[in-house]
Amino acid sequence: MPRNCAETTVPGTRPQAEPTGAYVIDPLHSAVGFSVRHAMVTRVRGGFTAFEGFLRLDGLRPARSEAHVSVQTGSLTTGLPARDSHITGPDFLDSATFPLMVFRSTAVASPGGNGFRMAGNLTIKDIERPVHLDLAYGGTARDPGGQWRVGFEGSATLRRSDWGLDWNVPLQTGGVLLSDKVRLELSVSALRLGPEAAL
Repeated sequence: MPRNCAETTVPGTRPQAEPTGAYVIDPLHSAVGFSVRHAMVTRVRGGFTAFEGFLRLDGLRPARSEAHVSVQTGSLTTGLPARDSHITGPDFLDSATFPLMVFRSTAVASPGGNGFRMAGNLTIKDIERPVHLDLAYGGTARDPGGQWRVGFEGSATLRRSDWGLDWNVPLQTGGVLLSDKVRLELSVSALRLGPEAAL
C-alpha cells in the first residue's frame, strides 16, 4: 500500500481512510485465478472457489505489513469437470493428499505510488518455494453494511515444475501441451476487524 495512505485521494472524492489494521479476506468479493498456455497456441484459465486469508496492514510503514492465505486445492475449477479432476488428481495437485496450498509473506517493498511487491513462501504439496507478488492498492471504502474494506489486485508468474507439477505431453508439431509458466492473478477485498485486532 502507498505511504501516507491517509492522504491518498481519488479525483473528485474525499481522502481515503487509513488502511492500517487487521483484515480478513472476503471470499465472496475476491478471486484467486490462474492461466497457463495450452497447446502452444492459447491460454486456459481457471480459479479456486474456496480460500481464506488474513492481512495485517501498516499504511505508513508498508514493510511491516504481512499476509497469510490458504487455498483449498480441491476447489479448482476451469469450466471443464474432466480437466478439473485431472488437475486436482495425482498428476498435479493431488488434492486428496494435499488439500491446502499456503502463502505466507516474508517482506514488503514499496517502490512508490499505489504499487508494491510482496515476497513470501508458497507451499504446494508440502514443497515450499519463494515467490514475489506484484500488487496494486485499490483503496479503502465503507460498504453499505458499515464495514471498512480494503482492495488489492495482484499477479505473479510461477514455474509449476518448482513444486513438482511437471506432468506434460509432447505435441506432434513440437513443444508440449502445457507451459511450465503459470500466471497467478488475485483480486482481493478484505474486511477490517475490530479495534482489538488492529496494529
